[in-house]
Amino acid sequence: MTDEQYMKQALREAARAYDEGEIPIGAVIVCRGQVIARGHNLTERLHDVTAHAEMQAITAATEYLGGKYLTDCTLYVTVEPCIMCAGALGWSQIPRVVYGADDEKRGFRRFAPQALHPRCEVVSGVLAAECGALMKDFFARKR
Repeated sequence: MTDEQYMKQALREAARAYDEGEIPIGAVIVCRGQVIARGHNLTERLHDVTAHAEMQAITAATEYLGGKYLTDCTLYVTVEPCIMCAGALGWSQIPRVVYGADDEKRGFRRFAPQALHPRCEVVSGVLAAECGALMKDFFARKR
């Protein structure tokens, strides 16, 4: 599968978050060509500011693999990870992060560009228009 196909799966997770009244960010983790984890924001439902899509996916992936390192995995997430999530991804030693829309206000690239593992490849802008549109629509409805 291609990066775009995996990002479409992350977008489906983001749509689930949207439908649940959560900020619509979705994530999937792929290991050796297989989706092993999915997640979307659950901060409202869990009353937990750390319940971001990436954190949910990391937890599910490490449970699936039986260890804390994601060295053979790629994270696909609809919006650029925040500093917290980038730090967790760095600790997991994930070698590849693919995201859709930039996050000018909270994204790691602006505030903590070294948070990921030093050898981590970052690919940005995959289905950025679709990812960004979901966020814009969500916040327009909130206002």
